Amino acid sequence: MKKSVFLSVIAVWFLTMASTVQDIIWLDKDLEKTSQSEAIYYKVGFNLEGEVTYYYKSKAVYRKVFYANKKEDGKFYEYYASGELKVAGRYENGLQEGNWKIYDKNGKIKQKGKYTKGEKVGVWKTFYKNN
Repeated sequence: MKKSVFLSVIAVWFLTMASTVQDIIWLDKDLEKTSQSEAIYYKVGFNLEGEVTYYYKSKAVYRKVFYANKKEDGKFYEYYASGELKVAGRYENGLQEGNWKIYDKNGKIKQKGKYTKGEKVGVWKTFYKNN
């Protein structure tokens, strides 16, 4: 009896651990699947719904993207390997939309402008460092 209870507990523990392990998807510079040795980025799991986080191989966050129906749809953030915000914007149905900002590594805006249906529109402002 003790042996079967022990084996049941071990089996439940093993199944619980196995279900929490997720596949790592290794990605190249274009976010296409590749081998671990060729990869620059990775993500955990196959999910393309809700918030999906991509990482540098160093485990620092590279991008946070929201998906709906397997297309970018919602807030978009990209980060430098050092952790500072690099790009902030939004997608609608897979296309860039609304106001976008690009930052330098010190957190200052380098460029800002607007997209409509994936196309740059209006005036895009570029900011330069004062020397």
